[in-house]
Amino acid sequence: MDPRDVNALLKAVRDGRVSPEQAAERLKRLPYEDLGFAKVDHHRALRRGFPEVVFGAGKSPEQILAIAEKIAGRGQNLLITRSTPEVHALLAARHASARWHEAARAISVVNAPPVSLPGRVAIVCAGTSDVPVAEEAAVTAEFHGAEVDRIYDVGVAGLHRLLDRAEAIRRARVVVVAAGMEGALPSVVGGLVEAPVIAVPTSVGYGASFHGLAALLAMLNSCASGVAVVNIDNGFGAGYMACAILRTSQTPAAQPEAEAATPAKP
Repeated sequence: MDPRDVNALLKAVRDGRVSPEQAAERLKRLPYEDLGFAKVDHHRALRRGFPEVVFGAGKSPEQILAIAEKIAGRGQNLLITRSTPEVHALLAARHASARWHEAARAISVVNAPPVSLPGRVAIVCAGTSDVPVAEEAAVTAEFHGAEVDRIYDVGVAGLHRLLDRAEAIRRARVVVVAAGMEGALPSVVGGLVEAPVIAVPTSVGYGASFHGLAALLAMLNSCASGVAVVNIDNGFGAGYMACAILRTSQTPAAQPEAEAATPAKP
């Protein structure tokens, strides 16, 4: 249940279209529903602004389907990361809107269009081998309401490719950069743009890359200001953070309470 659902429910109670008892029945499973093997957080969108996302790796298809039914079955949007075509086929049999995002290894079920976020997110990746991580970030950002520009295969080994797309990257309000090997691309992008850069080290590379550790350390030691780093291969985390930044920029900052007026001194 997200803020739109709560507002609609309260208005329905106010207008007499829904009884208080019926409203209480709909709300009684908040904040979470215990399935034994998982506790589905129906309160997440109210607290965070975005619904719970299911991490598919390590869960059985039956567990994923049970969780998905509790979320999508209530008309909520659902995103499952690190999943498989087999899980998608099982889910699509119950929810026609289930979509398989092959490159991202993700499944989405969109029952209602998400609230559009202001600005754009540029998803930049160094090489084709980094695309799965970049796509996970892109699908996540789109699922949460962001407009996404994909700018792929622009690594530092051919810097002219990046410079050719510099203007498109500068138009973004947040930039996500995925890179493996030596992980230099986020620093270069960070020196070209005003927007915050979210760096994603990938596990792409030869032996001494240590499955992304070399890129992670390089990004943590970036000399470019405004570069933050998520974990290795964590495209979801980068896409989610980009949307959190956009959403925060949309929300007016809380104003301090006005001080009590005091008489002016003569």
